[in-house]
Amino acid sequence: MAMNYDALVIGAGPAGLMAAEELGRAGQSVLIVEAKPSVARKLLMAGKSGLNLTKDEPFDQLIINYGKAANWLAPMVQEFDSQAVQDWARGLGIDLFTGSTGRVFPKVMKASPLVRAWLNALDALGVERRTRWSWQGWSGAELVFDTPEGTKTITAKVTVLALGGASWARLGSDGLWAPLLADQGVAVTPLQPANVGLVVDWSDHIATQFGAPLKGIALQAGELFSRGEAVISKRGLEGGGIYAICAAVRDGAALTLDLLPDLSRIEVERRLSRSRGKASLSNHLRKVLKLDPARIAVLQEFARPLPQRPSDLAEVIKALPVKHAGLRPIDEAISTAGGVARGALDEGLMLQKMPGVFCAGEMLDWEAPTGGYLLTGCLATGRWAGRAAARYLAEAVSAG
Repeated sequence: MAMNYDALVIGAGPAGLMAAEELGRAGQSVLIVEAKPSVARKLLMAGKSGLNLTKDEPFDQLIINYGKAANWLAPMVQEFDSQAVQDWARGLGIDLFTGSTGRVFPKVMKASPLVRAWLNALDALGVERRTRWSWQGWSGAELVFDTPEGTKTITAKVTVLALGGASWARLGSDGLWAPLLADQGVAVTPLQPANVGLVVDWSDHIATQFGAPLKGIALQAGELFSRGEAVISKRGLEGGGIYAICAAVRDGAALTLDLLPDLSRIEVERRLSRSRGKASLSNHLRKVLKLDPARIAVLQEFARPLPQRPSDLAEVIKALPVKHAGLRPIDEAISTAGGVARGALDEGLMLQKMPGVFCAGEMLDWEAPTGGYLLTGCLATGRWAGRAAARYLAEAVSAG
């Protein structure tokens, strides 16, 4: 016999928990189901190195980081912007601090205290949870789950799907929901890697630099520009600077690296024109341009043999073409692009073809760089979907 709830939330990541919180605050009976043994696994993993909740900057600066989806997401992010995220976390008893780059973290850095406080708040609202429940789709009006106790079915007046993208499958985001929605006629844009490293087939000489950071650089791919850092790894290049421009690389844009973004090309040429005497070119670069071994190594890797004329070498240093073999696989990505298409949803994130079914979080067709933007977007869309679902329930009661 099917279990009955006002609201069912499938997926217990940030978007799902936020949607459940809004539905619980509206006085609805809410059940969250999660396929993994515990909730918020991806959030907890991300928080091991410091949970970056949001970026403390005005809305106008914040929203441009959502790229092609910025106009669509603007109302949602504006209602739950950086300041609202901070206020919400503090409301759970979490002390925060803002770093020099504007990134906001819990003072304890870890995600686990926030998740515990959040779950306690949901408990207080009467929100129920089930783990190890794997969603199998619909059977008529019922939702079907594979559970440790066998097959279970649930009927709900509204359902919020917050199933993530298709990265880090071991933590729960496996993208297996896509064919279930496609079978219902829902348009789903193919999932692709986002916030992911580049594959580079290095020559042997660069092995001594594996693990070395590329600092003081700028990256350009298409219209995307980043002053973030990168790391030279055995398999290629990774890090925040790469993640910020990988969407354009994925779309086919060429990638260039500015090894000295704080110096003009003319100034680089002027310094290179100094006499080097008997010094090797590497020593000359280190002496007159203060290039460290990591930057010299990638310069040699991508531009060997180096131009001898100072003007030509300056151009290469200021716009070094990065030769790569594309992005790393989707399961190695921090997040994904693609998902439920904008046209498949109404303004409240309800599926046009499935009244009462809402979507939130990474399973929507949007992307954002790390640095607080990704998590802010998940929280904002989860809140928006939860509130829209609560209104839908209230309107149904009024109508009948």
